[in-house]
Amino acid sequence: MDQAEQLRNVIKMNPVPVPLARIITVTSGKGGVGKSNTAINLACQLKKLGQRVIILDADFGLANIEIMFGTVPQHNLCDLIYQRKSITDIITWGPMDIGFISGGSGITGLANLGKDYLNYIIQNLAKLDAIADVIIIDTGAGISDAVMDFLVASGEIFVVATPEPTSITDSYSLLKALNQHPRFSREDSKIKVIANKVTSAEEGLSMFNKLNSVVNRYLKLPISYLGEIPQDAHLENAVMQQMPVSMQSPNSRSAKAYERMAYAIMDKEYEKPRTKRGMAAFFSHIVAGNKKMG
Repeated sequence: MDQAEQLRNVIKMNPVPVPLARIITVTSGKGGVGKSNTAINLACQLKKLGQRVIILDADFGLANIEIMFGTVPQHNLCDLIYQRKSITDIITWGPMDIGFISGGSGITGLANLGKDYLNYIIQNLAKLDAIADVIIIDTGAGISDAVMDFLVASGEIFVVATPEPTSITDSYSLLKALNQHPRFSREDSKIKVIANKVTSAEEGLSMFNKLNSVVNRYLKLPISYLGEIPQDAHLENAVMQQMPVSMQSPNSRSAKAYERMAYAIMDKEYEKPRTKRGMAAFFSHIVAGNKKMG
């Protein structure tokens, strides 16, 4: 029995509870565009709409989410994978009862995990589907293998970009790398663009149109526009205070923009039936890809 067949058998032995969580992966072509800030504020706004939300900080080597949450996690995802901690052990509950899981130093050596380890991990990750409606994954910036692993496993990808030409160029490079990835399925993935740090709604839409033009011309990859977040002194102040602007200044322009975005996300949820992958299947997709490469 090969490793891929072994993995399939492990998944069959651990049926995923329903309903499955909605997995949203937030990413960017370059750092410094407000990706983590976007992830945490969307989490706050979705929580206000009655969603149970957990953030997975997959930006390995950095600690943006925990800094903005003002919390220090005792355990991380690596402790679940390699130390046999339970899923409840590694969740830190932050403001508004939003769950937070630190990715730690990264998920490495997946191809070498045995059946017992896979059994334990998948059983635990399946429990996330029972305690969360939405799981937001904050990836690192750029096109590293770790980032690509998360993106190809995700059914919903939010790309955060700014009107700066370098950000638009790097966003295109990210989408090009994703489009060329052997395990990426454009049929199973929806890509939405968020324009951040804009001076007007027109500037945000103009940025998206520039990106969409080259993506459509050279990649033939369908992407859509989720909305824009304006430049806002309240947001900058909230970052300095290590607080999400959606909590510190809920009536500010930026907080209201995140609020509209959350409503749009939930509206799109009910437009048509959505295939939800759930956290166990999401992780299994990553494991299977690592095994094929191992």
